[in-house]
Amino acid sequence: MSLSVINPRTGEADYTIEPLAGSDIAALARRLREAQPSWSALEPYDRAKHLHGLADAIGRHRQVLIDALTADTGRAGLSAIEVDTTIRTLLRWAQTAPELIRRQQSSGNPTAIPSITTSTRLAPYGLVGVISPWNFPLILALIDAIPALAAGCAVLIKPSEVTPRFIRPLMRAIAEIPAVAGVLSIVEGDGRTGAAMIELVDFVAFTGSVATGRKVAENAARAFIPASLELGGKDPMLVLASADPLKAADTALRASVLNTGQACQSIERVYVARDIAEPFLAALVEKAQRVRLNYPDVRAGDIGPFILQKQAQIVQAQLDDAIAKGARVLTGGRVEVLGGGHYLRPTVIVDVTPDMAVMTEETFGPVIPVTVFDTADQAVAHANAGLYGLSAAVLAGSIEEAEAVAARVCAGGVSINDGSLTGLVWETEKSSFGVSGLGPSRMGESGLLRFFRKQVLIRQSGAPLPLSAYSEDVVTAEK
Repeated sequence: MSLSVINPRTGEADYTIEPLAGSDIAALARRLREAQPSWSALEPYDRAKHLHGLADAIGRHRQVLIDALTADTGRAGLSAIEVDTTIRTLLRWAQTAPELIRRQQSSGNPTAIPSITTSTRLAPYGLVGVISPWNFPLILALIDAIPALAAGCAVLIKPSEVTPRFIRPLMRAIAEIPAVAGVLSIVEGDGRTGAAMIELVDFVAFTGSVATGRKVAENAARAFIPASLELGGKDPMLVLASADPLKAADTALRASVLNTGQACQSIERVYVARDIAEPFLAALVEKAQRVRLNYPDVRAGDIGPFILQKQAQIVQAQLDDAIAKGARVLTGGRVEVLGGGHYLRPTVIVDVTPDMAVMTEETFGPVIPVTVFDTADQAVAHANAGLYGLSAAVLAGSIEEAEAVAARVCAGGVSINDGSLTGLVWETEKSSFGVSGLGPSRMGESGLLRFFRKQVLIRQSGAPLPLSAYSEDVVTAEK
């Protein structure tokens, strides 16, 4: 049965997808499994060459992919960045994976028993399933798939049904590299498609909400397979008294409203020292009021519409709840319907309290709640309140002061004198705290190594011990 897809700029259903039946998904999984041993048997450098080829193929389809993502998300500039980031990600793993794999495999390792040595080899999972979200459709569909391919796995991807227009042009690019096309496929579908997929794979990588992530984890546990979950956040920013309030306002605005706030690493709570609160808020409001919507021209302006109309409703409900409980809106505050798309201008609110949904639940919109604090201890306590622990930020007059406070914040990645750096830095592993994720990091070396099981080969060069070595007589005599 076909599913209609809504254009976020017009509010109209102008695209359809065709979810596969369960039997067709199973057949596709079998085909990928059949091709995986040959792919895995290639030398890592040979797999890297094919990933280079895929990067080139995506480059040839660059504009078509940008156009598809623009229609999917209602923003053009970030769509171009997304395609280019995907190409760089392919090239990065193609360059780094072979050497990383070589270093992790060793031979002739001594043990406490002189005649026994070991060798370690990496055994890739056969078929990895990826379930990806709608906020950055292309890069988040491939951020797990690319290192899995580099490891020697086959990969089956189910992107969000909200933003599927990029799938068909991406599959055409993949088809140009036959070795990759044999072990990488992308299917159209909804939550039922993703649920059916989990039973067919050996490892699942999921990016999305905590609620859906719980279901994925439960299904993975029943299937007895590992799950790597990158979930939501309620990321705090702490602006200490020594920070420059004008620069801090610039950083807070960008880190909160980029991509209309539809990013897991967006700043969703700002805590500012009382000493600089007044100039900080004045600058933040003034700068927020200058932000332009990309309406009516998708190629002009600063932020686009909500990709998902339901998300606009969630954000407006949070704002209405906050206002009803005493919060004040300094700018923005109402979702606008323009040309059928749902937009929200950057919204700065104050007098917020911990009982408000906008302070406890993920917002995923361009909303900046600001709370004033008196001491660093108070700021850290505010930041650590709640269930999430994905990322955070601390701004101060010096790196050293910011880092001293950052070390006390319960979050996997803390940006120092900047915000949302976790979206730019891939080299270093980070763990998700709280309900913000589960499993190994997708960054750093574990981004690749999580797709391997380690197998040890234990070599005996001497004479194996006979059963008599463990007889009661011998053991008793030794004592």
